[in-house]
This record gives sequence, structure tokens and C-alpha cells, in this order.
Amino acid sequence: MISLSNLKPAKGAVRKRKRVGRGPGSGYGVTAGRGSNGQKSRSGYSHSRGFEGGQMPLVRRLPKRGFTNIFRREFNIVNLGELDKCGLDEVKIADYFEKNLARRPRLAIKILADGGLTRKMRIQAHKFSKAAVEMIEKAGGEAIVCQGDET
Repeated sequence: MISLSNLKPAKGAVRKRKRVGRGPGSGYGVTAGRGSNGQKSRSGYSHSRGFEGGQMPLVRRLPKRGFTNIFRREFNIVNLGELDKCGLDEVKIADYFEKNLARRPRLAIKILADGGLTRKMRIQAHKFSKAAVEMIEKAGGEAIVCQGDET
């Protein structure tokens, strides 16, 4: 009969703790299972990511390439196919964020031609690709370029 006085863990569930550094007879004496001497055998050892034992790291041996353009202008990219599905006849700047077509409100909105347009729409955005403008006008719509946060 099982009671609180005779409860035991399942067989093999609990292992004995390995006692290291207790003399040569234990099999884990002298170096206590840490191999030979050196940095890794010391207590408190930890190295940073990319550390190569003191030699010049690979990331510093390789040459630098390219540059970052500090004047680069980023955009929220919206495709015409997504606008076609949203079900609006006139799309204003605020509509992009309400319909989750654009997520970063500080960035301007650029319309690309991917997906195509099947109906007439008036679309406001900060920038359009040439192909997007052609598709909008071909469908009988209008591409309106906004300067600031016009709604």
C-alpha cells in the first residue's frame, strides 16, 4: 500500500552526484574531470561570442566592405494587389494603418505594382513606382502624390 511514509522516486530517476576532486582513487581526482590546465579549467571561466583564445578574431581579420548611406529614405511598401483586396474606392494615408497595410507610421508610403488592380481607385501615397501609376490609370483610377501627413 502506498502512503506518504514510503514514497520513492521511480527506479533510475535519481542519480548520485558526481564527487570530483576527491583523490586519485575516485577517478576524478587531480583535474576533477576538467582536462589539463588552462583557461577552461579555471573556475568562473566564460568567453565572449567571437573570442578565439587571444588570436585576432575572424571578424576583425576580414576587410570591411560597402557603406551605409545616411541619407537613405525608407518606405512602407504596399502592393496594388493588397489595395485591390481592401475593398476601398478611395485610399487615404490613414487607411493604410487602419487596414494594417502599413505598420510604421513615421515612414512614407510607396505603392508598387505587384499583384495588379482590377477596379477603379483613387489612391493617395507619398511615392508610386512607374508601373503602379500605369496600372492605376489603366484601370481608370487616379494616383495622388501627397507631400506630408495629408489624410
